[in-house]
Amino acid sequence: MPMDFSYKETWLHKINPSLKLLIMILLFIHLLMIHNTNILINYMIGMIVLYLFFTGHPWKRLLVISIPFLLIFLTSSTSMIFFGKGEITWAKWGLVHITEESFFRGLHLGFRGISFAVLGIVFALTTRPVYLFYSLMQQFKMKPKYAYSFMAAIRLIPLMIEEMQTLHYALQVRGVQGERGVKGFYKKIKSYSIPLLSQSIRRAYRIAVAMEAKRFSNRGNRTYFYQLGFSKFDVIFLCYLLVIIPLSYVTATHFPYFSITDVRYGS
Repeated sequence: MPMDFSYKETWLHKINPSLKLLIMILLFIHLLMIHNTNILINYMIGMIVLYLFFTGHPWKRLLVISIPFLLIFLTSSTSMIFFGKGEITWAKWGLVHITEESFFRGLHLGFRGISFAVLGIVFALTTRPVYLFYSLMQQFKMKPKYAYSFMAAIRLIPLMIEEMQTLHYALQVRGVQGERGVKGFYKKIKSYSIPLLSQSIRRAYRIAVAMEAKRFSNRGNRTYFYQLGFSKFDVIFLCYLLVIIPLSYVTATHFPYFSITDVRYGS
């Protein structure tokens, strides 16, 4: 049964994909430079607002996607909390040494992981790959042979999955039973990898010949099926960030959640 992945298009979907990609990269870099947990929490809340209210996906789907966020927070923070360095000891049991400094560094690391995840999933849920590559060709002058190659590779993923399922059913019909242990695992990998690899090579060769026939390596001017540019939604996105980021700093200064303003060790 086909999966229902319908969604409502919002203003985030209408932002120029190249601009969105560039802004996301800058936000990732900016996140690495934030060492104040209070600022990071406010920053994270602003990104979560985008995720919950402006991605256009149903609440149930967003909640399911949010489950790994909790795992990211737990795994990234607990390792730092239990085994970090610090001078003010809160608890100690054998190798586990919880200090005040390690606790706040662990929280900071967890919130940073959630912020990275939210930004990434917002970009993934609101950006069509085809529009992204068309925008990269038009705004960033990416060579068509690279952009169309990426798009072709993305289109081939469902075909490869379908071929893998067909091969699996064929082996079942033939009564091929997989042996247990390392030898059986090696035979199973061999029975799947060789047919899939040969099919991929033949398909890649046909695509390369077709692209060459269509003169994708030509450096002349090309026309595009999708003409993408900039709009008022790009301005709205920039204005939102120009409000959220300074507001995160101002709120963290006047209404801090914690007294520690720098989680770096020795600061």
